[in-house]
Amino acid sequence: MVADIAAFPLQNQQQINELDVLFQRQRAAFRANPMPAAEQRIQWLQSLRQLLKNEQQALIQAISADFSNRSADETLLAELMPSMLGIHYASKRIKKWMKPSKRAVGVAFQPASAKVVYQPLGVVGVIVPWNYPLFLAVGPLIGALGAGNRVMIKMSESTPATSLLFKQLMAKIFPEDLVSVVLGEAEVGMAFSKLPFDHLLFTGATSIGKHVMRAAAEHLTPVTLELGGKSPAIVSADVPLADAAERIAFGKSVNAGQTCVAPDYVLVPKDRVDGFVEAYRQVVQGFYPQLTDNPDYTAIINERQVQRLQGYLSDAEGKGAKLVPLYPQAQGRRLPHTLVLNVNDDMKLMQDEIFGPLLPIVPYERLEDAFAYVNDRPRPLALYYFGYDKGEQQRVLHETHSGGVCINDTLLHVAQDDMPFGGVGPSGMGHYHGHEGFLTFSKAKGVLVKQRFNASKTIYPPYGKALQKLAYKLFIR
Repeated sequence: MVADIAAFPLQNQQQINELDVLFQRQRAAFRANPMPAAEQRIQWLQSLRQLLKNEQQALIQAISADFSNRSADETLLAELMPSMLGIHYASKRIKKWMKPSKRAVGVAFQPASAKVVYQPLGVVGVIVPWNYPLFLAVGPLIGALGAGNRVMIKMSESTPATSLLFKQLMAKIFPEDLVSVVLGEAEVGMAFSKLPFDHLLFTGATSIGKHVMRAAAEHLTPVTLELGGKSPAIVSADVPLADAAERIAFGKSVNAGQTCVAPDYVLVPKDRVDGFVEAYRQVVQGFYPQLTDNPDYTAIINERQVQRLQGYLSDAEGKGAKLVPLYPQAQGRRLPHTLVLNVNDDMKLMQDEIFGPLLPIVPYERLEDAFAYVNDRPRPLALYYFGYDKGEQQRVLHETHSGGVCINDTLLHVAQDDMPFGGVGPSGMGHYHGHEGFLTFSKAKGVLVKQRFNASKTIYPPYGKALQKLAYKLFIR
């Protein structure tokens, strides 16, 4: 059953007033159990996995209700499947990750031993965006629970059905002093970001990320920011256009382009633009023969986002762009794919992250020109390159900067649990997923251990002793 949106339990001000009480309860619970055993952490994750398995249809329906139509298969592929795989991956490795890491001790400091102990941080805050409300709540939750923390999760006000359902489901398996879900409007989100968390992870727009980081700075709360940006796709001079168009179209079609790592624009050799446009048209129309009543085609989340995207098209056309719509008209919030040619930097869709099914095409002469175009702009969360020449692939890796790279595909690097996920510069800071998630939500505490015999006495004052002078000769060269 889709959650009843009218059943929201608290008004915003009440929720703001209760945030600190909830935080203090979690902090007290953490102090009572500051180093949960591996078995306990694994049990938490397995409970989460079983819940997701049992409630998948309810989650699919709630997410679709929030979008007015979200493809059930996209929710399975992009939310439930990576969540389940992430839980499985972490559960199998938590014991290994928790083991202290032995480190070397220099000869000058012997006899002694050294190790790094991975200690839970305490209470972790997670702020979830609306575009993948399940996966972007569960992904950080896996890392935080696997590292032994307590977790507070602020869900998006733009997905009320999913947010309420997720709150109800988490309450079935976790006490509120272990995992709590917070609902409410933007005011609640800002109050949430001001809590003195031991770590705060935010996924969302760069503009909001700045406010979150500023609020966290009041308590010197460390932050992980996953911000997105304008992720480019570069089409090489010799890759088959059908290959590149199909894989780029998939990355732009999933969730109707409402994905932080969706291809935001495509750099295409000047003499291949027309061929790419036709190849892309054929692929997208093959994916979705029609929009009307097509359950596979996900809608835009709300009318405000529809107006924003249509405003981008109007602005671009007014400034000289050529629009190439791939369908005659929209149905409800199912916004048609549109290619945009003759773009320039004055257009809003070339300044802001698009987050929708609009795809600008930027022609280039030489591969160096494509690199320069990317490097002249803020560093993106993802970069995609399409070409089978391994030398050119290495050049892409060495001559551009981005949070992550996917060569000859899109999006799928994010689903690899054995790789870190995170941005660079304006597209974010910090990493999570897999082992990096465990490390992000742990304190790697260096520990030096000495026993009864203390050779360090030789360096204690008064100075000028013969052994001190010998140590200087041996170790200062």
